[in-house]
Amino acid sequence: MKQEIIEKILKKYETPIYVFDIDKLKQRIRFLRENLTNRLELCYAIKANTFIVKEINDDVDRFEVCSPGEYSICEESSITPEKIVISGVYKTPSVIEYMITSNKKIGRYTVESQEQLKLLDELSKKHNVKLNVLLRLTSGNQFGINEEDIEEIISKKDSYTNLNFEGIQYFSGTQKRTNKRLQKEIDYLDEFLARLEEKYNYIVEELEFGTGFPVHYFQGEEFDEVEFLKEFSNGIDNMKYKGKIVIELGRSIAASCGYYLTKVVDKKTNKCQNYAILDGGIHHLVYYGQTMAMKFPHLEIYQLRDNTNIEQDDNKEERENKKTEQDNNNTEAWNLMGSLCTINDIIIKQYPVSNLQVGDVFIFKNTGAYCMTEGISLFLSRELPEVALLKGGKLKLVREAFETYTLNKASYYF
Repeated sequence: MKQEIIEKILKKYETPIYVFDIDKLKQRIRFLRENLTNRLELCYAIKANTFIVKEINDDVDRFEVCSPGEYSICEESSITPEKIVISGVYKTPSVIEYMITSNKKIGRYTVESQEQLKLLDELSKKHNVKLNVLLRLTSGNQFGINEEDIEEIISKKDSYTNLNFEGIQYFSGTQKRTNKRLQKEIDYLDEFLARLEEKYNYIVEELEFGTGFPVHYFQGEEFDEVEFLKEFSNGIDNMKYKGKIVIELGRSIAASCGYYLTKVVDKKTNKCQNYAILDGGIHHLVYYGQTMAMKFPHLEIYQLRDNTNIEQDDNKEERENKKTEQDNNNTEAWNLMGSLCTINDIIIKQYPVSNLQVGDVFIFKNTGAYCMTEGISLFLSRELPEVALLKGGKLKLVREAFETYTLNKASYYF
């Protein structure tokens, strides 16, 4: 992040704070489209980051929504209803009925159980509306339904007079780091779709495939993403299935646009261990794959200093050499701890920092997906951070800091 942007953020807002760079987000979507086969459409799983939904309405082909709250966010963000896929292992009947009767034609609904199929069938007949549905194929967990159940539904599809069975949805997990695993899934889906056509004369109009592309959060885990996407695209292009394919991405789209800024508010050395206390913590910052805080995420450190003596030194080269020498002599390993009263609030262990001071700001990168929603945000009734969008060099606050104690207190009178 550019220094002038960091200074603007710190001058305008308090830490901790999330900042989502919309220009970087849109650049990321363009990168994916440029490096994936043009046969694919993009679906954004809004669970990854709901704050950016409105900004990318024109950049993705559809949105996956998995809860009533997420649907309300889409409504208030003026998302085109036809672009919405209503998914989720539990679909609240009253909410689904509201969607069907609100004169907003939802693009499609997923079916993850016989109960969900029954619900959609009954509501579609009750209100005399046609619904597009995707049958979710399970990958061996609580989501979706078995192959044989899908086959049974397809064999009786004509009895569901108001349901249009558009196709199949499939998702088997996140952070798939090898194309070998993805190719196995492509081959599996290709065979299953061919079987549906051969046995039931059912031609799948579309396949929605949650690919679970990897995001490398930690230093030393970089990889050739262009080559990775090229190999995946070759696998897709070589499928016997020639219908529409929509890939569902969340983390891969949103992660790189996010920054989390948190300040050093105290430091100490206990039993020969250096501890830096930050005003943020694990209730705000969650990295998928972090184990015992031993991995180093990608980050920057913005250090505040009294620059009086440096500014008086007219020799820039000598000034920089002195600073480098000083930093090298003052590098120490610090345990970066959050502000929660629990020994588990460890962000990073033994991180090398030069001349760490109270007031320094750590800027954690790749925090655009899940970090702001997966943390234990209600623990200890700490305040939720502000959220700002960065677009064209301008900052816009989209959520003020929020006191959580109001959610954790009992409000009643005897």
